[in-house]
Amino acid sequence: MNKNFALIGASGYIAPRHVIAILKTDNNLVALLDPHDNVGYIDKYFPNAYYFKETERFDRHLDRLKRKNEAVDFVSICSPNYLHDAHIRLALRNGTNVICEKPLVLKGEHIESLKVLENETGKKVFTIMQLRHHPSILKLREQVLKNPKKKYTVQLNYITPRGNWYDFSWKNNLDKSGGLVSNIGVHFFDMLLWIFGNVISFECKNTPRSSEGKLLLQNAEVEFYLSINNDDLPWKEWKPYRSIKINMKELEFSEGFTDLHITSYKEILKGNGFGLDDVKPVIDLVSKLKYE
Repeated sequence: MNKNFALIGASGYIAPRHVIAILKTDNNLVALLDPHDNVGYIDKYFPNAYYFKETERFDRHLDRLKRKNEAVDFVSICSPNYLHDAHIRLALRNGTNVICEKPLVLKGEHIESLKVLENETGKKVFTIMQLRHHPSILKLREQVLKNPKKKYTVQLNYITPRGNWYDFSWKNNLDKSGGLVSNIGVHFFDMLLWIFGNVISFECKNTPRSSEGKLLLQNAEVEFYLSINNDDLPWKEWKPYRSIKINMKELEFSEGFTDLHITSYKEILKGNGFGLDDVKPVIDLVSKLKYE
């Protein structure tokens, strides 16, 4: 049976991936919320979706649909990081499940309070951690689980260049984005914890445009470098550089990213999504790393 979706943060960079995932899973997008009206791309997919600039009117619309027995089943959240917690709460209070982009929230304590609201409403919160669905990552995790006593060294380098606009946006505000470790690193840190176990110790050095440090996990010693500086790229082309070396051997995972949001939606709709307990370890980690 097709599900009704609403979307918060429709004009953001990542929102089209959610819209396409809703379409490709044979569901319907019925409402959008964003204070910026640069959402014309939606005509290609769901031209009949209602659009709202104001949160209050969007909230009222969700309530109206519920009272007409046309309730929204899921609200997908692609808003700025610091608004995720509030928008998740809005969705739960309206009796809908939630699919939220990374990072789910900026503090571990927010997860605990969301658990209370889940229990009160009977609805669930899911997050997008698409690297857990990547074939190369799944294969690596299977190998590690087969030999749980083996120790590994990991080198993670992720450089995704950003122009001068970044310095003036909410993404460069530590309290709003969580810094680079949360805004661009959370997927990779989640993957590492998922594969190599809990954090024993960490160290980190942050600047507004880079973050580097070490993690000691149960089964691995990790060195990482995250950057949005174009000068850090190993090539002249303006495109991201991703590298993960396991025991000095490169892990090939540069391909296969395109459809991972669709896979994530399929798994959530089948009941296999990643919820609050799944994401809490990495949220606890990045919330500490950002202040180092």
